[in-house]
Amino acid sequence: MNASKKNTLQAWLFLTPALLLLMAFSFWPVGFGSYLAFTQYNLIDAPVWVGLDNFRELFEDELFISALQNSALYLLVVPAIQVLAILLAVLVNNQLPGIKFYRAAYYLPVVTTVSVIGVIWNFMYTDDGALNAVLRWLHVINEPIGWLSDDRIALFSVMFVTIWRGLGWYMVLYLAGLQSVPQDVYEAAVLDGANAWQRFWKITVPLLMPTILLCSVMSMLAAVKCFEEVQIMTKGGPMQSTYTALFYAYEFGIKSLNFGRALAASLVMSVFCVALAWLNFRYLQPRKK
Repeated sequence: MNASKKNTLQAWLFLTPALLLLMAFSFWPVGFGSYLAFTQYNLIDAPVWVGLDNFRELFEDELFISALQNSALYLLVVPAIQVLAILLAVLVNNQLPGIKFYRAAYYLPVVTTVSVIGVIWNFMYTDDGALNAVLRWLHVINEPIGWLSDDRIALFSVMFVTIWRGLGWYMVLYLAGLQSVPQDVYEAAVLDGANAWQRFWKITVPLLMPTILLCSVMSMLAAVKCFEEVQIMTKGGPMQSTYTALFYAYEFGIKSLNFGRALAASLVMSVFCVALAWLNFRYLQPRKK
């Protein structure tokens, strides 16, 4: 056996444990779940092939259409969280007194469990909670706002928690990207007379494009797959106004044991996620010159 074949065999031997784990816990569940999306299955009886019936029922269900719209609306968190994370990363990238404390404070929500965050924000959002109390003290409102009880704003209230929770994570990624930018590029721009705004748009943003692509894909997929915040804070209410597509799949799969319908909804969302990722790579990927 020559050296090249030996190296290839060694590489495959090292990859085999990881590939077996991926096969058992990723590839097989995805493949089998995709098959079950075309069946009637309740976890007790054997799956019965029904073809496209589950998908037909999905798109005839007004609740699923509403859940899809809410999932699409949830994508509004993506530009908000990306812009705020970039600005925050630029801010904490400076050597200021106590900057390590601020970096840790901004990252704290990332390492806090969703259940704790949900309980805290549920308390903040109550009629006599801290948020309404502050707004009353500032004379912004006279009557308490039903942040989670008003079906017109409940989804946006949950979206704000998602932004607050994920901001520190994307800040760290952008901070790593900023610290990889060569300082001599900025020094040359200063010598050429570029101001701070010009340096940001002409140097920082273009050199951050690989990080922007990564964070955009990650935040879009996380937004579309939002489940924990809805489950803990609203359980789809009020009046099903915070139903997302993934929460819809959970309700039909885990609670109703209608796994065919639930997996059909999950498959639709998987296709949607792939399309979103493709759009990001299509329009945000840095072009080679």
